[in-house]
Amino acid sequence: MTYDLNGKFAVVTGAANGIGQACAITLARHGADVAIIDIEKNALEETAQAIAELGRRPLPLVVDCTDRFKVAEAFGTIEKEFGQVDILLNNVGQSARERASEFYCSEFETWDFVIRLNLYTALTCSRLVVPAMRERRSGKIISISSEAAYMGSIGVADYAAAKAGVIGMTRALARELAPFQVNVNAVCPGPIRTRAADRLPIWKEYLKETPLGFAGEPKDIANAVAFFAAEESRFITGQSLIVNGGRWWS
Repeated sequence: MTYDLNGKFAVVTGAANGIGQACAITLARHGADVAIIDIEKNALEETAQAIAELGRRPLPLVVDCTDRFKVAEAFGTIEKEFGQVDILLNNVGQSARERASEFYCSEFETWDFVIRLNLYTALTCSRLVVPAMRERRSGKIISISSEAAYMGSIGVADYAAAKAGVIGMTRALARELAPFQVNVNAVCPGPIRTRAADRLPIWKEYLKETPLGFAGEPKDIANAVAFFAAEESRFITGQSLIVNGGRWWS
């Protein structure tokens, strides 16, 4: 299915690879020009090239999304180049590099890192686009959460809490912005085959627990994001779409 995003300007964080890269390219395929933000310069340039090959305009910005001051500068650049942000995808995030063997063994420093990367980045970017979206009475804010926010898992309480926070923020912001015709939704991936996922020691167990019997691809999340970015989802807000092969139903 093709959505009409021609004339729309999107921002995608964590766009250098995996889900973020797929989402940025998919939004461009549907017609949007896309500002892409990531800390990995070389991979980000690959995303920019793919967007340009689709005939759309990329704006690559190498930024650490946990630095809210640098993020504010980046959005200032986006405003100068694009004029406005119609679609924001809060995608940047990851779980801790090493899981705690037990909850009581988890480090506060790890919790700080995971919450800053997964929740505070979404907060920072959303705050920067909301005033203009309110004034225009138009906009789409989409955040990548996770099935972990619902299911949990051993050793990832920090990640589950952060992603649950994303859902809570999505619901509250959706209610607040509804009078201004701004849609706010979340997508919750399950087992998606990415470079990071392939390194997980329990990856095969995830697949055994997936009723459809196979892992999703980044494009499966990108297709859900494209729907939320399009006019076709205009009557949907405050929702969290679980894309996980049937592992859990909300």
